[in-house]
Amino acid sequence: MEILGYALALLIGLSLGLIGGGGSILALPVLVYILGVPEMEATSYSFFVIGLSAWVGTFQKIFEKLIHYKSAIIFGIPSIISVYFSRWYILPNIPSKVPMLGLEIEKEQLLMLFFSLIMIFAGLSTIKKRKNHHHHDEVALNHHHHLHPNRWALLSVFGLGEGILTGMVGAGGGFLIIPILLLVGKLHTKKAMATSLFIIAVKSSLGFLGDLTRFHPNWWIILPFAGISIVGIFIGDYFALKIKGKILKTIFSFFLILLGITIFVIELLS
Repeated sequence: MEILGYALALLIGLSLGLIGGGGSILALPVLVYILGVPEMEATSYSFFVIGLSAWVGTFQKIFEKLIHYKSAIIFGIPSIISVYFSRWYILPNIPSKVPMLGLEIEKEQLLMLFFSLIMIFAGLSTIKKRKNHHHHDEVALNHHHHLHPNRWALLSVFGLGEGILTGMVGAGGGFLIIPILLLVGKLHTKKAMATSLFIIAVKSSLGFLGDLTRFHPNWWIILPFAGISIVGIFIGDYFALKIKGKILKTIFSFFLILLGITIFVIELLS
């Protein structure tokens, strides 16, 4: 089982390198169900693996001049603040079992069910947006970016909400960040994915450092896992350079929907 877990670490890096997200939501079930890491520790391990891998991918995107720093700051700072608020104040106060529809649902299961529905919604929203505007070419990669001030304010509000949600399950949040940067921030697909990777790198690193006060990580598990994931980042980035932005957006959208449905079904049956 350990060999399978480390093999899947390659897929996690591939996801981050190719579409700028999705790695953390893959890392959690691999760490818990295959490598046997306790659920609460797995969220912190996920922060480390995704953070380190995302930094490697970010340095590549800096070299390629794909990161939109203004969007990263306006979205990222509220997101980082709300991640800490979520993990230190909201998560500890959620009961371990939540009554719902006459049943008592485990806290972790409820969060994952909710999260999977958000993933499906984000994927469908991105596809719908693309279909509604199929007659327009995607904004040029080197287009000078202008947004109405209300849009920048809205981007900050979405950053707060995304940070709260991803903080509760220890996810980097790329599957939410990318649709927000595409639909609200109006970024080119490749810039949205690169900017997402940068935000994930910063946020995951800070999330892991904050968790170090509560537990001592097993470095024998997370360092090899992160190393293999980094290899996947390089492979994913190589292919991302060769694929058009509109195709990447389609891949990302269907990836979100499929993964969201899969997680929802697994949690219902567990």
